[in-house]
Amino acid sequence: MMNGNMQITEILPFLIPLVIAEFALLGYTLWHILTHENYKHGNRTVWIVVTIIGMNFVGPILYFILGREEA
Repeated sequence: MMNGNMQITEILPFLIPLVIAEFALLGYTLWHILTHENYKHGNRTVWIVVTIIGMNFVGPILYFILGREEA
């Protein structure tokens, strides 16, 4: 929880890189899903839904651990 005295400008330097990393991981994951045909578990639609719903790092990480077929 944020202290009442803490301003958004104080946490912004930590928040911006996190948001950039999150969207970069999301973009790479979606690109990988859309350019590959085979998955360990599930199919393309399932992994797109999981990735978008679990967008804050969880969805992309689940895909790379459970869904990505080794080349």
